[in-house]
Amino acid sequence: MKRRFPVLILYFFAGIPALFGQALPSPGEHFGFEIGDDYQLATYAQTEAYFRKLAAVSDRVKLVNIGKTEEGRDQPMLIVTSPENHKNLERLREISVRMARAEDLTDELAEQLSNEGKAVVWIDGGLHATETVGSHQLIETLWQLVSRKDKETQRILDQVVTLFVHANPDGHELVTNWYMRHADPRKRSLLHLPVLYQKYAGHDNNRDFYMFNLKESQNIGRQLFVDWIPQIMYNHHQRGPAGTVLAGPPYRDPFNYLFDPMVITGIDAVGAAMYNRLNAENKPGFTRLGGSVFSTWYNGGLRTSTYFHNMIGLLTELAGGPTPENIALVPDRLLPDNNTPNPVGPQKWHFRQSIDYSVSLNYAVLDFAARHRDELLMNIYRMGKNSIQRGSADFWTPYPRRISEVKDAHVKTLPKGGTLAYRAPVPDALYDSVMRKKAERDPRGFIIPSAQADFPTAVKFVNTLIRSGIRVEKATADFQAGGKNFPAGSFIVKTNQAFRPHVLDMFEPQNYPNDFAFPGGPPVAPYDAAGWTLAFQMGVRFDRLTDDFEGPFERIPYGEVQKAGAVAAPAKGGYFLPASVNDSFLAVNSLIKRGITVYRVKNGPAGDAVGSFYIPESRASRAAIDSIRQVWGVSPERKVLGRNGYELQELKQPLRLGLLDIYGGSMPSGWIRWLLEQFRFDFNVVYPKEIDAGKLIERYDVLILPSRSIPPVGATISQRIKEEDVPEEDRFRLGAVGEKQSIPGIREFLGAGGRVVALGTGANLAYHLGVPVQNMLTEVTPEGGRRELPAEKFYIPGSILKVRVDTSLSANAGFGASADVYFEKSPVFAISTDALAGGQVRPLAWYETAPLRSGWAWGQAYLENGVAAFEANVGKGKLLVFGPEITFRAQSHGTFRWLFNQLY
Repeated sequence: MKRRFPVLILYFFAGIPALFGQALPSPGEHFGFEIGDDYQLATYAQTEAYFRKLAAVSDRVKLVNIGKTEEGRDQPMLIVTSPENHKNLERLREISVRMARAEDLTDELAEQLSNEGKAVVWIDGGLHATETVGSHQLIETLWQLVSRKDKETQRILDQVVTLFVHANPDGHELVTNWYMRHADPRKRSLLHLPVLYQKYAGHDNNRDFYMFNLKESQNIGRQLFVDWIPQIMYNHHQRGPAGTVLAGPPYRDPFNYLFDPMVITGIDAVGAAMYNRLNAENKPGFTRLGGSVFSTWYNGGLRTSTYFHNMIGLLTELAGGPTPENIALVPDRLLPDNNTPNPVGPQKWHFRQSIDYSVSLNYAVLDFAARHRDELLMNIYRMGKNSIQRGSADFWTPYPRRISEVKDAHVKTLPKGGTLAYRAPVPDALYDSVMRKKAERDPRGFIIPSAQADFPTAVKFVNTLIRSGIRVEKATADFQAGGKNFPAGSFIVKTNQAFRPHVLDMFEPQNYPNDFAFPGGPPVAPYDAAGWTLAFQMGVRFDRLTDDFEGPFERIPYGEVQKAGAVAAPAKGGYFLPASVNDSFLAVNSLIKRGITVYRVKNGPAGDAVGSFYIPESRASRAAIDSIRQVWGVSPERKVLGRNGYELQELKQPLRLGLLDIYGGSMPSGWIRWLLEQFRFDFNVVYPKEIDAGKLIERYDVLILPSRSIPPVGATISQRIKEEDVPEEDRFRLGAVGEKQSIPGIREFLGAGGRVVALGTGANLAYHLGVPVQNMLTEVTPEGGRRELPAEKFYIPGSILKVRVDTSLSANAGFGASADVYFEKSPVFAISTDALAGGQVRPLAWYETAPLRSGWAWGQAYLENGVAAFEANVGKGKLLVFGPEITFRAQSHGTFRWLFNQLY
């Protein structure tokens, strides 16, 4: 032993370098290539294994599973900071959250906490999986922070807690496997992925961050808005405008008028740090402000939702990918200006350049946070405090319509024909008389009564608020407020809280400005939607109170989602499930699957409960209903029918449903797929080849045609991918819906008694079939023909409009006299007089004067009396057409019934 012991010591110390080399592997050692090598991508499985390796051996990293993805993978978050900070991590998280919520803090205590705390910065990647720089910059930046020992890295580790989050593990695995399937690198391509890179939403996964339908969105929202609430979040994307390398902060107007101004100036400050670093490192080619399309108006994106929570939200769109590409020559971008201060010339661009730019940008953000740690914490506290104060007193948000009212009031005092020049002063008195009208104060809070037709959907709306970190209260007893009585169980959302902008944005109409390229010119398209008020979309009834109010309110813990809390009905008799409650359809589908007999009310005394579902009382139905009540909170009514004149129709079995999809995946179809699964409808996904083959009536009773599924009359659709380039298991998805090969099969289906539900631009089918309807939004040309209205005359991007509803028609069961619909350049129809008189076509819903509820509608007078939805007889079958997006991103719960009613 005496002889061997020194030898063992020698071997131990000699092996230390090798031991540590294995303990902290570089990306090259783990993956077999360097991150950024051309034609090389890492799979998610390899990436996750690398994350685990680093977390296991580095005292700078902690790996956390924030939840499961839609395909069942773990979704990782890596917390990177100094070893000392890791020992105190829970305290640092608590400080970040307390400063963001700004509750029960004095300025003095906030300053103490800002000195004690650390900046919290969120960096994500991979949300849009084909934007492969995003997922791979996570790997490289993580490696740099874990392995580097320079002064800047140490400062970042000491002063910042960085949350690295992979936003879409499922898509990462899918896209990498698709790209790397060819052994020959020159054949590798990201094009022609067979399916969506998020199971249901694809690219729309970045439109789910006030709704939180998707599991990944829920996981991310929990960390962003409940558990950590970082001061800065950085959302990596890919594809800068042509002639640039990247686009990023600051962003173009308009910004949302609900924001605290420090949100905008904070973006400016961090954006300056990012681009100054690129300039210092001789990395040109960025554009900002009006150099790109990105604004800060919209809420539902991963980046944009943070603005409504007082965070500095960053997005960059960067060129590049594993296959080298060219930076295009765009002459208008070569002259330096405030949009593009440091232009770039045409050149071959490699993956590694994109990774290097990303790491530089990440380090710029992290270094800014390290140097301004206490300032960032104090600023998010100040913004929260400002929101609390605005929600505790009279306050008026300066919307564009109010500015117009001031100008109009002044113009009325001018001589006839007088006009007001741009930015000309007006009398000061108009500020108080117009801008500060007492009746137009911002609300102090909202009450969502438990006594409303579809309370389970109202609870789902409340849960979207809770998932986004909003403080919600619940009434423990009946109470009065604003001169009205409200029942126990009602929800209360006050605006005297830090995230007041998000509260207002979910309840109040958006007022988008009239934004044109120049006077009389074309409209400038919003970045995504102009209006989306979620309470309107979901059909939630609420009361808006402009004076403070109190009551027997119990605060719901942050992040704790709610159930409807159904109460058993004591009366005897059968069970009625109203068609006005979305979850009635969920309950019915569950009952049918259990073998319980279900009827639908075709007629009743004075129209009572028409369209509702009736389940006779039995031991089996009682047990099934009790189970459903506990799980979903559905509260059936109880009635003894006797001889009361009800006409019932038994639902012997669910109809056979086919949902059209395409190769590569359709986002509208994907959202409908998610929706049908949530409400337990059985269905098959149908592809064009099956449509073209005909005899659909042998397999389906109903075909659902999503928006963007049917081309316009005369359009030529070509398949861009060859069958031999697609794996055999995916070839059934190929094909395209075309006028010659597909419409005959759909016509045959209708003629044989099938039912077709066409949504959005799927309404083109009506024109293909020769249904006697016309496009309402046209004008006469000088030659006497007709053309679509130009955007200068009529333009409605994503906005919410009001329609009138014919409640006598069974297709409209469960609707009241009006409904809010999501309109996105949607078709509007005029029906021929003969078709109306003969009953061949029946309007389901139509627009009246000035139907805009939220968003932007230019020339909305053209909509008056235009038909939004109709049903038509085609052969033995029925065509139902809904121009608005009634299933929009699975958010528009208030119009889901229009689809569900047609599926029985």
